[in-house]
Amino acid sequence: MDRYQRVEKPKAEIPINENEIRLTTQGRMRNYITYATTLLQEKGSSEIVLKAMGRAINKTVMIAELIKRRIANLHQNTSIGSTDITDMWEPLEEGLLPLETTRHVSMITITLSKKELDVSSTG
Repeated sequence: MDRYQRVEKPKAEIPINENEIRLTTQGRMRNYITYATTLLQEKGSSEIVLKAMGRAINKTVMIAELIKRRIANLHQNTSIGSTDITDMWEPLEEGLLPLETTRHVSMITITLSKKELDVSSTG
């Protein structure tokens, strides 16, 4: 892939709910935990939703467990899934064709709530 460069596609602007936190591998755990506890304790949210993809899943699970330790009587519902992400690659040299690669990426959604969540859910 030395002879190719990735083409950035414009991302669709999907609005994020106020109680939704999307975690990345670059974000600091302390900041995520502080923001989540602020939402639950001071802002009066009854639930928060932690979402992550790929390598950020480990961090998300750790953050959810730390939040549950800090705030007692939280209910948790976890759902996992996956999505396909298509990357476009443009050649740097003449004579090469543009490439398109597809990655299968895992996703996790952890809902932490003060109220009891759906008991019939598997998560």
